[in-house]
Amino acid sequence: MRYQFQLRLSPEQAAIKERLWKAVSKTADIPVSEISHIEILKRSIDARQKAIKVNLKVEVYVKEVFRENKIEIPDYNNVSDKEEVIIVGAGPAGLFAALKCIELGIKPVIVERGKDVRSRRRDLKALNIEHIVNKDSNYCFGEGGAGTYSDGKLYTRSKKRGDVDRILKLLVAFGATPEIMVEAHPHIGTNKLPAIISDIREKIISNGGEVLFNTRLSDIIVDNNEVAGIKTLNGDTIKARKLILATGHSARDIFELLHSKNIKIEAKPFALGVRVEHPQELIDKIQYKCEVRGEFLPPSPYSIVKQINGRGMYSFCMCPGGIIAPCATSPGEVVTNGWSPSKRDQPTANSGIVVELRLSDFPESSKNPLAAMEFQKKIEQKAWAEGGKTQRVPAQRLVDFTNGRLSQDLPVTSYKPGVTSVELESVFPTFIHKTLQQGFKEFDKSMRGFLTNEAIVHAPESRTSSPVRIPRDPVTFEHVQVKGLYPCGEGAGFAGGIVSAAIDGEKCAEKCAQSILGK
Repeated sequence: MRYQFQLRLSPEQAAIKERLWKAVSKTADIPVSEISHIEILKRSIDARQKAIKVNLKVEVYVKEVFRENKIEIPDYNNVSDKEEVIIVGAGPAGLFAALKCIELGIKPVIVERGKDVRSRRRDLKALNIEHIVNKDSNYCFGEGGAGTYSDGKLYTRSKKRGDVDRILKLLVAFGATPEIMVEAHPHIGTNKLPAIISDIREKIISNGGEVLFNTRLSDIIVDNNEVAGIKTLNGDTIKARKLILATGHSARDIFELLHSKNIKIEAKPFALGVRVEHPQELIDKIQYKCEVRGEFLPPSPYSIVKQINGRGMYSFCMCPGGIIAPCATSPGEVVTNGWSPSKRDQPTANSGIVVELRLSDFPESSKNPLAAMEFQKKIEQKAWAEGGKTQRVPAQRLVDFTNGRLSQDLPVTSYKPGVTSVELESVFPTFIHKTLQQGFKEFDKSMRGFLTNEAIVHAPESRTSSPVRIPRDPVTFEHVQVKGLYPCGEGAGFAGGIVSAAIDGEKCAEKCAQSILGK
């Protein structure tokens, strides 16, 4: 027999097998001797009270042998002789679109401007140590997309967009830990993602798909308002009737290409701010309300949302036990982001703290759909200049920032290229700077101790989401003007993270298949 129960346990009870089994036995009124296995289905931590609890959903096997239901890679057919669909971008949207194409009997041809996932590492090293920005191979561009070397967070609120569990199961089949099916806020970890991404690529190729690295899209061939193929910067032409455009939120050249060809795009609201780093020990003390976290609790995250004079300010992409990384995609700009290894075992915690921007902040956007993108770019370029015209970022201690005071010195930071002490009022427009200053004081009311000069503010955190939307028909998913063009994922404005992008990729592939196969 099997029974499911909801439990609220201490961290020790949840972590130690003998204590967990005793707790289940007591809750279910079943002798421990009759329990053959306890499978944890869901796990979350409730740290709202001083007595921290772990919420568990468990399935209890009573006098029944437990047989592990191993998640396997689907048995895909070979599609080498099928009609081709071009997929531009090998991030989660593009990769999962390709897998879905193969599943539905269509051949995907992935065109990726960057390098394979392992070769990217050399360019990331050059960016961190030598401050060299490779326009096609960096933290944003290359196999796996921005998420590969940016933590691999899998938590999404986009439950209405599609089957989240399906995406998680596929990731487990390709090598992710099954724990991602259990945790309330799962993540894979930057150290483990490359192998998973490589395995997905090999599966695509072995089943007849193609993956072309170092191949940047230079033009979309449109004939009578229908896709006919693409041209690449290498001088090649690839013909196809269907094109899934999954280029990510930082591919500014793609937005400029579409605009130059009079293919409709729109300015989109996004958020922009800073990335703040605290000692992880301090965040643990605040969140767990204890002096020492202990061995049974993970490094604590945090999430804060405030309204400051009617404008939203919130934490974004919080990385417990993580580091801050340089994410510029062109020379002459600096951009920050954060990531954590799978164990989240670094001594610092960081989070983007961003301010919502509206279209009314870009009055020229009614005539210029690139207005929000240009605003974003100017701040990144300003930060580059203020930081010393390298990948060093302008920075300030947090209390100094709120008081408008230049920091006389800066603490050690996880940001490897280095920091330069700057009064950040010189980087941001006044309305953003003032919102952040006031907002941090409000943050401290929710997390006493957050506002401290032990924390350091890095500027800017600007790539939160795409500042451009590529509009599509809500039924066919095709572009509103160009048939056969499927704007997809985060860069098109239809996703906000790995899982939602993967879901959108699958949906676009399904729409392609319906159009090609008539199903």
